[in-house]
Amino acid sequence: MSSDDESSNATSERRDAVREKAQQVQARQKRTHRIRTATIAVSVVAVVAIAAVVVTWAVSSAASKPMLNPSNSTGDGFAVTVADSTVAEDSTETAAPTSTPDPSATPGATAQPAVDIRVYVDYLSAGSGEFQTANAPQLSKWMTEGAATLTYYPVAMLTAKSNGTKYSLRAASAAACVATYSHNTFWGFSNALLAKQPDVDSDGYSNSELADIAQAAGAESPKVVRKCIENEDFSTWAKGATERALKGIPDTDDVALTGAPMVLVNGMPYVGALDDPKEFAQFVLTIASDAYYKDASPSPTPTATP
Repeated sequence: MSSDDESSNATSERRDAVREKAQQVQARQKRTHRIRTATIAVSVVAVVAIAAVVVTWAVSSAASKPMLNPSNSTGDGFAVTVADSTVAEDSTETAAPTSTPDPSATPGATAQPAVDIRVYVDYLSAGSGEFQTANAPQLSKWMTEGAATLTYYPVAMLTAKSNGTKYSLRAASAAACVATYSHNTFWGFSNALLAKQPDVDSDGYSNSELADIAQAAGAESPKVVRKCIENEDFSTWAKGATERALKGIPDTDDVALTGAPMVLVNGMPYVGALDDPKEFAQFVLTIASDAYYKDASPSPTPTATP
């Protein structure tokens, strides 16, 4: 064999070897690509599956948590019971709604009905504190005498006025917790919040402090009340109750909530001084008198027989 033939064979062998190596590299690249593609696909499926599980859990959790509404309420308000309405009276002499008019002065008239007093209260409102401090003693007296029914409506008008802590909303929710789980101490709790009010634009009481105040007011089932307050169980309800009152107050002549406090006597808004119990008492007497003479119907006068 000539040297040229040997050189040609050697070149051919090297070419075949290079070709074989290239084919092996290409095969490895294809195999690696297939593995990588399969891994990515599996990862994507896993991520999608995990996301689906998370979304399903979140939706089911939200659906399983009920929209909590307080009990012992009527039209978003909480009636104060006679047993719970005792407040130490101050030295100011105030007239009770039953003092005038006197039903016995009208022959055949029935007893005067109790006056319906409704108070829409924001626990951060300075006016709400003034009204409560000035009028709590006579409100308590009228309740005890059966001369008036008293209902409080916690609202959250000043939610944005507490450095982002939403104190008005949290306090209204706390009041609903007390009214639901310890109704007989609702009045005492409201008095305590209004007697020592936080300042507007302050943080207000924390949820733990609100629970402490409820416990100091004698709350029954204190652990249940505390959990309700600290979890803000009725904050959504309080927000909704405020919005409903802003649209219109039931059993009134197109009255809507415009500020707190709003005090209604037989559906009529009180527009006098919040810190003057005598002026408020006179307003109540006037409304009671109008209602009495409107509803009273004298019995027929007996006629003499021959």
